Amino acid sequence: MAEMRVVEARDGGVLTLTLDYPARRNALAMPLREELHRILEAAQGDADVRSIVLTGAGGVFCSGGDISGMNVTDSETGRERMRRTHRIIRLMVAGRVPIVAAVEGWCVGAGLSIACACDTIVAAEDAKFMAGFGKVGLMADLGLPFTLPARIGAGRARQFFLYGTQADAKEAERIGLVDHVVPKGAALAKATELAKFLAAQASLPIALTKQILAEGLDRALEEERGFQTACFLSADHAEGKAAFLEKRDPQFGRR
Repeated sequence: MAEMRVVEARDGGVLTLTLDYPARRNALAMPLREELHRILEAAQGDADVRSIVLTGAGGVFCSGGDISGMNVTDSETGRERMRRTHRIIRLMVAGRVPIVAAVEGWCVGAGLSIACACDTIVAAEDAKFMAGFGKVGLMADLGLPFTLPARIGAGRARQFFLYGTQADAKEAERIGLVDHVVPKGAALAKATELAKFLAAQASLPIALTKQILAEGLDRALEEERGFQTACFLSADHAEGKAAFLEKRDPQFGRR
């Protein structure tokens, strides 16, 4: 199996997590998700962790889910896959620790989902944002139907979901998808600066603010769990996955 890991680094109260899966441009393979969940859960119980920076190695934030590992064959498997992943989103969106995303390069699919689960998004000028789930016969997941409209409004979010809209950093800032745009290579430094500010603030008001802003998340995730499972088992997903792996355009709707 190709090497994949989440690299941890501590600087005072700031914990920096780096997705490192070079073979798939930091795609969120299930082992990587499990490792991310383990670290985030431990951070919730560590009073010395007062903020988190999330970034990706190699000039890419995250290229999405690992299509090669999407092997859902029945409803129970699909629902369990979503349950395990939703643990991460709950910790990020509703957990006590504020999280700043440092985005360089591509931020696509599940990558966009975890970026939008953060409290602040810092993007380098070369960053590119796209949902892209439809290309493989899936709906947006990992909480994105909840978090993206909260950032940019339902109308704009609908365009990302239905048309595969792509936004560069400047456009993403204009519509409210990202909070800060910095020169290429500078996203981590800016995100760390913001995380240090958050680490110096009173932690309880931050935790309670995150909790109240997360109202409705559980219901959204439970609906998503069932809906995405249906998509996993669809003929369109089978075609989308095959087309992706064969590097061709999918032919949806053909039986």
